Amino acid sequence: MQKTAYVDRLVDLIDPNSNVLLNMTPDEAAEMVASGDPDRIRQIDGQYAIVQKRGNLVRMARSIGRPMRYFMAKLVDGPCLIVAERIEEIRAQLEREGLEDQFHPSYTRMVPAHHLVEIALVGCPDPNPVYTRFFQPERNALSTDLDEIGRAYIGALADACNRWLDRIDDRAPIGVLFSGGVDSGSVFLVLYHLLLARGQAPARLKAFTLSVDGRAADLDQAMAFLNQLDLAMFLEAIDVPLSAFNYRDTIRVIEDYKQLDVEAATVTLALCRGIRERYPDWRYLVDGDGGDENLKDYPIEANSELTIRSVLNNLMLYQEGWGVDTIKHSLTYTGGHSRGYVRTYAPARTLGFQNFSPYTLPNVIAVAEGIPFIALTEWDEQRLYALKGEIVRRGVEAVTGLAMPVFEKRRFQHGAVDEAEFQAVFASSEMPYRRAFSALFDG
Repeated sequence: MQKTAYVDRLVDLIDPNSNVLLNMTPDEAAEMVASGDPDRIRQIDGQYAIVQKRGNLVRMARSIGRPMRYFMAKLVDGPCLIVAERIEEIRAQLEREGLEDQFHPSYTRMVPAHHLVEIALVGCPDPNPVYTRFFQPERNALSTDLDEIGRAYIGALADACNRWLDRIDDRAPIGVLFSGGVDSGSVFLVLYHLLLARGQAPARLKAFTLSVDGRAADLDQAMAFLNQLDLAMFLEAIDVPLSAFNYRDTIRVIEDYKQLDVEAATVTLALCRGIRERYPDWRYLVDGDGGDENLKDYPIEANSELTIRSVLNNLMLYQEGWGVDTIKHSLTYTGGHSRGYVRTYAPARTLGFQNFSPYTLPNVIAVAEGIPFIALTEWDEQRLYALKGEIVRRGVEAVTGLAMPVFEKRRFQHGAVDEAEFQAVFASSEMPYRRAFSALFDG
């Protein structure tokens, strides 16, 4: 009797057109991942999520700027690995295969950013993924000279933006999700400078700022920022009603329940919807997401799990969380910004935009990790919080010649609505968000 051939299947639902590759072709990047060589994968510059299969070995790699999930389904004649951006895509594929009974959202796995994940499709028992880091920036590589740090950091940002401009239509309009804060402000000014340097019309650039029922603290800040530089003509307010903020809808879009990420994504979703309604054909959005993580600019006292020593002693803590080999690492979600970036990516992607977040790129993060934070702050939290604005301000001036205004830090969601409105539309704890997330996949 003839023996049935063993089957090992890969169902790749990742859209390669959503990758933003800045220094090579899609085929070249795919070959880098297929090689399994971390040094070669590190050469990929951009936002990407790539999966490759060689024999029964599947290799996956991603940057922060694109999510990638996988699910191991069990078939009678062998395993089937489903890879997709979203949980709902995995569930839909299982339903098409008649395997919906195998699904639970917690059984899906997120590929952690900056790690090659290898899975051998060998059947029972379930294979264990093997993680190999391909991005290991050198810490304390820079001097304590803030001018040198600023030039290097914003220089890396400008290089990323310049490479990105090389790869898009030179007549396509570009929107910046703009609050007038340090990160969105620096991205806007760098793009403005680069367009002028390339001899292209800066009028293709817009600073999209959210207002709610005709007002917002961020709108005032954005106007003040641009007025100081005589660039107010680039500001475009996108006004939405308070009813546009619906956290249940946001949780459906981001497929997550972390409180701060739900809040930020709710505001981002409202802004992206407003842009889409006004401009049905708009494609490119750029943002400053990742700048806080790079320069470690979060209030440490707001998180009981953190101290300034844990923040400054752990490589890329804000970007990656506690690490893939730690008990705190979530297999379903991974950690840090590797998890949280969905707050920006999913709202834009859902509405048909191609978003670009240059501060999330490994080449930019590498410069940030080279900053000698301990020597510059001597373990003082207030000095750490002051560092970001000073580094970016100096860097923007060195690269563009523009004197960038720096305002007090404020989260995006807090700049959109006042305290009373915030309490009216958002939950006071994470539990309602967890319940809303669970309801997505019930039944």
